[in-house]
Amino acid sequence: MRRSSLPSEPPTVVDVGLLSPVTVGHDLLVSDGFVLDALVRAECALVTAYAELGVAPRQVAIEVDHVFGLDERGGSPARNLPARNVDVGALVAASVAGGNPVIPLVGMLKEQVPADCRPWIHRGATSQDILDTALMIVARRAMEQVRSSLRIAGERARELAVTHADDVAAARTLTQHAVPTTVGARAATWARGIERALARIDALAYPAQLAGAGGTLASFVEITGSHENAAALPAAFARAAGLDAPDAPWHVTRWPITELGDALAQVLDALGKLATDVATLGRTEIGEVSEGVGGGSSAMPQKQNPAEAVLIRSAALRAPQLGATLHLAASLAIDERPDGAWHAEWPTLRELLRLALGATRHAASLASHLRVDVSAAQRNAGLTGGRLVSERLRGVLVPLIGAPRFAELLAGDGDLAERLRALPEAAGLDVDAVLDPSAYVGMAPWLARGGADREAGGGRAERAAAGAHEHGLDEHGPDEHGLHEHGVDE
Repeated sequence: MRRSSLPSEPPTVVDVGLLSPVTVGHDLLVSDGFVLDALVRAECALVTAYAELGVAPRQVAIEVDHVFGLDERGGSPARNLPARNVDVGALVAASVAGGNPVIPLVGMLKEQVPADCRPWIHRGATSQDILDTALMIVARRAMEQVRSSLRIAGERARELAVTHADDVAAARTLTQHAVPTTVGARAATWARGIERALARIDALAYPAQLAGAGGTLASFVEITGSHENAAALPAAFARAAGLDAPDAPWHVTRWPITELGDALAQVLDALGKLATDVATLGRTEIGEVSEGVGGGSSAMPQKQNPAEAVLIRSAALRAPQLGATLHLAASLAIDERPDGAWHAEWPTLRELLRLALGATRHAASLASHLRVDVSAAQRNAGLTGGRLVSERLRGVLVPLIGAPRFAELLAGDGDLAERLRALPEAAGLDVDAVLDPSAYVGMAPWLARGGADREAGGGRAERAAAGAHEHGLDEHGPDEHGLHEHGVDE
């Protein structure tokens, strides 16, 4: 009886983001190379922690660090990956058998260190200790860049808010003209969403993970010789890895992952609002804003598409489902190590980080180059012949002419100024003044200048506006103002 053969494997290709342009050039910090780097750093940190407690010889830790380049402190981490002697492709292939890359990695690392160091590689740890810690290392690095780009976007939005605090525009509710607002008040809304997301990032913790096979630290009690040493080991491990000390094992209590995912979703929510407004207000028939760079069309040379807004929105639309996957995995973290739920986190979290890295960079560029057409905003505010201030008119006219006649007055699309002047009851009204949208913007200019934020946040708006100038965000794009401050060439 002939056995059917398995289909041949397709050729392996590197994912360069052909169908995800929002991340192209901005996701090096979550690449396979950086994940591998973090795994190696975690294994080295464990040896260092043993040495710090006097359990392992100090020379062993020094030699292990030297083998993997951790004593080479200078230069960009992108050019100085300690894991450069590990074949990523071979590691990926070998990880299938055990369900995670740590199992084959340990063998590869032991082959590279002197014989007297080998017993200390991965000693007492479980794969989840190393992989969770590596994810936190990757996340912390990536979030530093996300925060840097997001800060620039927020500062630029604040600057736009102050600049256009008094420039009248039509507020829109359910897609229709509602009441007057200002361009600056709208930009301040963008800024507040971004600043709230920044606060969420600042509140994050990045705990290391070190708990042993079943989360009891039993192996570390045995290795270190006491409960006291075993209790001190996770904090020493965290210091060596550049992370926060864990309060307790979180093998199946996945709040570090879900809180990180929630913060990333909030970042992309805030940027999605900015991008959606820019895309809408940039429509040909509206024309109140336009992107300052890019946006060509393959078929229609007259177009300038809102390309960066489109890319940001694509990320914002994907983020909630990715965040939900992290919560689902956390809720199904069965027993003392999940059977698949934990594994589902890895690509999900990395994709969220990739999207945030790309979207924040595009948002910094978008906000830095955004062009506001004040005259278009004023023109649009007058399209309904004065009806933009209907809310105000109702309070003035209904007592004079009654609700039915007021409704008749607003009917159609004719100029309200002429109709008002024809009303005997309105003879004493200053028609031009009562129809002036700039006289009915309420507290929009105050909000645009950060009034509410000054009172709530101790001068946050002024600090943000001052920071925009301090970082040189006057006439240049974000690539010239700190987007490479972490030494990463993307």
